[in-house]
Amino acid sequence: MDESINRLSNIIKSSRDIVFFGGAGVSTESNIPDFRSENGLYRTASGGEYPPETMLSRSFFDAHTLEFYEFYREKILYPDAKPNKAHYALAQMERNGNLKAIVTQNIDGLHQAAGSRNVIELHGSVLRNYCTSCKAFYDLDYIISSSSTVPMCSACRGLIKPDVVLYEEALDETVIEDAVSAIAQADTLIVGGTSLVVYPAAGLLRYFKGSSLVLINKSSTQYDSRASLVIKDSIGSVLSKAVFSK
Repeated sequence: MDESINRLSNIIKSSRDIVFFGGAGVSTESNIPDFRSENGLYRTASGGEYPPETMLSRSFFDAHTLEFYEFYREKILYPDAKPNKAHYALAQMERNGNLKAIVTQNIDGLHQAAGSRNVIELHGSVLRNYCTSCKAFYDLDYIISSSSTVPMCSACRGLIKPDVVLYEEALDETVIEDAVSAIAQADTLIVGGTSLVVYPAAGLLRYFKGSSLVLINKSSTQYDSRASLVIKDSIGSVLSKAVFSK
């Protein structure tokens, strides 16, 4: 493992345009469950009237809004979560000048909380919420404070929707363009905490034309054979050692 950490550290130090592409595994070390692992949401939240995939769909939001919000507040929102070693290492890489962008599938805002600035959020953020009628903005506290009801706009009484991409909704085209542009320009792409099975997000890797593809994930992915370096370990530990080691 020390050899792999040293190789990663050298790749980071010699790269000028790094992009990090991350998934739910980045936030599990902040005690936010992922979706598909043994202890993930899709397994632990099963057994109810509706499966989690249904309850996180746009049609369910429209037809069963109160039930959506009850599930959303209980299973998706983690307001007390804090950034972990991975988030802080990536923020330091950005301050060092060689990490140009983070492309994340996560919606928790922890990259920004750790200090990262150029974060491309493919699936939106729980920190942003908008009235579906007048587009007024509401923060996460407003959603949490209306704990037993459907949150409504204080200005026009319109329905408030989280700025997250639900099932049956398309990713924002501008966000996709920003992610493609960043990945296409990168000389190094570090992929961490994702099984690379969720599309269209996972398909973004095909735009990478740089020299070093690094995969940090506890399980194997379909891209392992194409990678310059594969590390199967805790992403927080790996990045922290590679970035902060002397």
